[in-house]
Amino acid sequence: MARKKKEAQGSAGAPLFMATYGDMVTLLLTFFVFLYSFSSIDVQKFKKMMFSFQGALGVLPGGKTIQEDSGVYQGYVGQDAGDANKRTEQFKQGVAQQLQALAEREGLQKEITVKVNQRGVTVSLSEQFLFAPGGADLSPLSRRVLFKIGQILKTFPNQLAVEGHTDNAPLRGGLYKDNWGLSAGRAAVVASYLAGTVGLSPNRLEAVGYGSAKPIVPNDTPEHRALNRRVDLVLLTQHSLR
Repeated sequence: MARKKKEAQGSAGAPLFMATYGDMVTLLLTFFVFLYSFSSIDVQKFKKMMFSFQGALGVLPGGKTIQEDSGVYQGYVGQDAGDANKRTEQFKQGVAQQLQALAEREGLQKEITVKVNQRGVTVSLSEQFLFAPGGADLSPLSRRVLFKIGQILKTFPNQLAVEGHTDNAPLRGGLYKDNWGLSAGRAAVVASYLAGTVGLSPNRLEAVGYGSAKPIVPNDTPEHRALNRRVDLVLLTQHSLR
């Protein structure tokens, strides 16, 4: 009986090694709590890190774009595409206002028109303002005003398309054989003036002649034909439809 009682007492409770194991776990927990007490979590950085991780897995919120942020684990920061469109539209409206104000100061609202569209900002200069009929030499007045227009456009890094247009009336004599040659020659003359005299970088410029292919109104009256004979300066935005 005494032996059985002794064995029953010896089997009660946890094994002796559990005491040492429990002490070790407690010490480890204390150690990590101690480390955590010296650290702090930056919520914004944590969100950015999670966004980067989601992007790496191909999971991005709808309507967002990604932009590199080298300061946070080489992760990415979401940017609303609508904000970029809004900034582009504000930029175009600001440029157009400057050009319209110049045309008003010079009293040339009929000869210089400014429009904002998908491509960017378009400044239309009438043939009567720029050249003699059938010619491609800039008039003294057009040189002075074109210089001022160029000074405004020079402040922006965007590409600038110089586009010549004519009506559909066939040419009668002169240097150019047809409207294609005349429109291309006029565009080249304006582009050359902007680069050589105003100082725009040639890398920003492109000159093209469309002849009568892109009228703004039907060529059915002398007044309409006059409107179609023009040179357009198009300050292109990043995602222009050319």
